[in-house]
Amino acid sequence: MTETVKTTITPISKEGLVGLADKAKEDPTKIGTLKVKTVCESKFRNLNYIRDLPVHVVDEPPTLLGDNTAPNPSEANLAALGSCLSVGIHANAVMRGINLTKLELELEGDINITGVWGIGDLAKKRLGFTDVRVKVNLEGDASREELEELVAHSNFWSPVANTTRNPVNMEVSLG
Repeated sequence: MTETVKTTITPISKEGLVGLADKAKEDPTKIGTLKVKTVCESKFRNLNYIRDLPVHVVDEPPTLLGDNTAPNPSEANLAALGSCLSVGIHANAVMRGINLTKLELELEGDINITGVWGIGDLAKKRLGFTDVRVKVNLEGDASREELEELVAHSNFWSPVANTTRNPVNMEVSLG
């Protein structure tokens, strides 16, 4: 019989988390601004410049006339959601003293693309995702009930999940 050894996911600093939480409590009304510059390189391939990181590429698949060189914008949106939920689950596990051995999220989003950027079928319809499903595969040294509560708590407090769920003020204008 082979014994399976599970390795704990390297945790983040609990002291660092406490410091961030304390700083947030000092000014709970503080708003930060995130900035991205997007440059269309060619066809539907867009280069996104974020902080001083390597360029983040977004493209479309061939079915939507792209070159399939990177995730499309909707896939990038799902990736941002999955990553945000993962960060929240990991941080809250550390704060609760839960050692995680597996943290994987599988995301699916249903989207009607018949409007094709406002040049296709323009009949009244809901644009964007109509349904998003996230399956969290999570293992650690906690009961199933504790892990379920951890996932629910992290979902409730996720900035990206709340941006997806709730209306947001948005302005788009010619620069």
